[in-house]
Order: sequence, then structure tokens, then C-alpha cells
Amino acid sequence: MGFFSKDIKTLDDLFIHMLRDIYYAEKKIERTLPKMIGEATDPQLKAGFEKHLEQTRGHIDRVEQVFELHGVKAKAVNCPAIDGILEEADKVSGDIDDKEVLDAALIASAQAVEHYEMTRYGTLIAWAKQLGRSDCANVLAKNLKEEQATDRKLTEIAENRINLLAA
Repeated sequence: MGFFSKDIKTLDDLFIHMLRDIYYAEKKIERTLPKMIGEATDPQLKAGFEKHLEQTRGHIDRVEQVFELHGVKAKAVNCPAIDGILEEADKVSGDIDDKEVLDAALIASAQAVEHYEMTRYGTLIAWAKQLGRSDCANVLAKNLKEEQATDRKLTEIAENRINLLAA
């Protein structure tokens, strides 16, 4: 057996599995963001995390919409990748006393999460199109666009303020 379940035999099976993977990831991120909001000390960073928490709730709704469009039950499968990214973020942030350095670490961790999500959404969109499901692809593209915007905003905050303060 390889990386995925032996039940995956078609691209449609793989699409559903990956959809369940990102569903798990989004729900886990929704539970993790309040801690990151609490740890962030820069007001702009804190506000960015708060905005992304609201977006994440919308991402969950959209993923559920794709499940419904595709005619399958909304269900999560464990995602060791997001668990590892979030575990590492928690460990690193727990080891930092300097608040500016902590904010820089939080941005780095948040961007690792964003990059994971962008990868998954990009793949899901490509597969949905291949499966003739432009309806699903269009819904998922909204999530991808927001993830990309969040990543750009985090870079802007880091480069214009946080990294300078942390140095």
C-alpha cells in the first residue's frame, strides 16, 4: 500500500480523499488560529489572524458546498501534514520569549500553513476541472484566492515591520 488508502482507484476517489484532507486541515486551522491570535503581539498581525479566522470559517463552508455539489458526505480524514506543521509552530512559538521574534515565528508558521493549503487547493481545482466539475473548481478557487491574499499580506507585514523589529 502506498501513501493513500487502497480504496482510491480513480481520480474521482483521489479528489474526494484530498477534499476530506483539506476539510480536516481547515477545521484544525480554525481551532488553532485563536491561540495564534492570543500569542501575536503586533496589532496588525493580530488583526490579520482574526480576519483569517473568519475566512477559514468561510473556507470550511465552501468545502462543505463542494462535498454537496459532488454528491458525497462531508467527512474529514486525518492529515498528518497539517498536524506536523501546526505541531512545529506550537513548539517553536513556545520556545520564544522576545515578542518581536515571536511575531516573526508566528508569521513563518502561518505561511507554512498557507502554502500547504494553496498546494492542496491548486491540486483540487485541477482535478475538479479534469473531472468535468467546473462548479466545484469555481468554489475551491475562491478559497485559493483568499489563501494567496493572506500569504501576500503576511509577507507584507513581515517585510515592512515584524522582521525589522525582530532583527
